[in-house]
Amino acid sequence: MDSPKPAARVILLTGPSGSGKSRLSRILGLPSVNLDDFYFDFDHPDLPHRFGIVDWDSPLSWDSASAYEALTALVTTGKSDIPIYDISTSTRTGMSHADVSGAPVFIAEGIFAAELIERCAQAGFLADALCITRPRVQTFWFRLMRDLSESRKPPLTLVRRGWGLMREEPQQVAHWVGLGCTPVNVQQAAARIRAHSQ
Repeated sequence: MDSPKPAARVILLTGPSGSGKSRLSRILGLPSVNLDDFYFDFDHPDLPHRFGIVDWDSPLSWDSASAYEALTALVTTGKSDIPIYDISTSTRTGMSHADVSGAPVFIAEGIFAAELIERCAQAGFLADALCITRPRVQTFWFRLMRDLSESRKPPLTLVRRGWGLMREEPQQVAHWVGLGCTPVNVQQAAARIRAHSQ
């Protein structure tokens, strides 16, 4: 049986933590979903660990099946329930309702967005897959300022984690590109996303 024709298509937007994904999504004004809301709770069994805490930068800390299910609902019905995730406590605190009805495309952004490229492409509703890149030191600084202002984790943990992520960023970006992302700067990402929304 043929799959239902998508009512919308998704732009998967990834990049290092602090690269500007969420800010760009807000500026563009398109419907968007924050895929980071699909993290597992801190007490989920078998979570990976690094830097003395749960490794929230590993896809194993993230519920890819539920994220894909939500995107499928959005492209076919225009609506889906999305978890509300509190990063400071590493727990889901409730649910929100996403509605992309009438939009030709919407953005799904997060550091694990690239993990969904193959499934979304095979299902026929992938519009684009982009990875935002910028100088590593700049990303490190913006990430640290954001995480400190939001009290995401203890300051020493944030510095240690941020330093490790900065060192590993080229490999991380190469992994996402290998999964099918196009590397772009913020301006290039904005232009491509706007073109899809016309």
